[in-house]
Amino acid sequence: MVVATGFFDGVHLGHRFLIERLIDEAHRRGTQSLIITFWPHPRNVLQNDAREFRLLTSLQEKKELLLAMGVDRVEVLDFTREFSAMTMREYIRQVLVERFGAECLVLGYDNRMGCDCRDSHEIEAIARAEGLDVVCPERIETPDPVEGDASCPAPSTSCPAPTGHPISSTRIRNALAEGRVEDAASMLGRPYSLHGVVVAGNRLGRTIGFPTANMQLYEPLKAIPAPGVYAVSVQTLGRDCLGMCNIGYRPTIGAANALTIETHILDFDEDIYGLDIRLHFWARIREERKFDSLSALADQLREDKEQVILRNEKKSLSL
Repeated sequence: MVVATGFFDGVHLGHRFLIERLIDEAHRRGTQSLIITFWPHPRNVLQNDAREFRLLTSLQEKKELLLAMGVDRVEVLDFTREFSAMTMREYIRQVLVERFGAECLVLGYDNRMGCDCRDSHEIEAIARAEGLDVVCPERIETPDPVEGDASCPAPSTSCPAPTGHPISSTRIRNALAEGRVEDAASMLGRPYSLHGVVVAGNRLGRTIGFPTANMQLYEPLKAIPAPGVYAVSVQTLGRDCLGMCNIGYRPTIGAANALTIETHILDFDEDIYGLDIRLHFWARIREERKFDSLSALADQLREDKEQVILRNEKKSLSL
């Protein structure tokens, strides 16, 4: 068994590069590839900024993405306070070797395991001492910092000086928090998505010619892009549609509103209340604004719709 272990939130391009090495190594050895991951996220158990922390993928999304890549098995371990007290050596010996029969560990440059949180060089040394072969893929980087990205870490003393910046889940979360969904997509290797069920709203959009589907997320801890209007692809009723999504607090209709995710689906007139919906974000059109009247809001929405159509045409031409 060839094993990689970690949380793999987002299954971004950095993760995918490591997972491809995992699969290749398993094929070379004529054995299975195994991802060992955890749920819930350690921050939600240990309460390290748990109130603010949000996920890029639900557990189901993560498993689907990993299996779609060709991983043979995905095992999910319950992350508890008792589990978090295991040392790195205990985790390698008791979990990787004794429980799952690992013979080879594919180790990312920033892998951490055990309560003693050693760096990758120390992990490699102990894994080899426990009888494991270790494969250490190079890290994948973006060539330059993304504009507005203040989350790029300084080079580690245990790694070579980078020519760019490593792709990380933290950088992707920060991009989404700033509405930079295109930058997030470039690091994920796909558009960021939200998945949920359509729930009843106040039907105000219908009165101004822009009916919307209000989404309630299946995973309440999913990261939500910054308030604003976005061009999105919409999957519902087995169809792929074009849409414009407003994330925000609807300041035009009053103060102290709850955050909503509302999507106007273009060329669509079906009743989908209570049904499944998935949004894929590929461009931000503008920030959320307060308008003097519903008429002014409707005028802006017509302009937004034209921008969505125009950007979709440009996107289609570039494919």
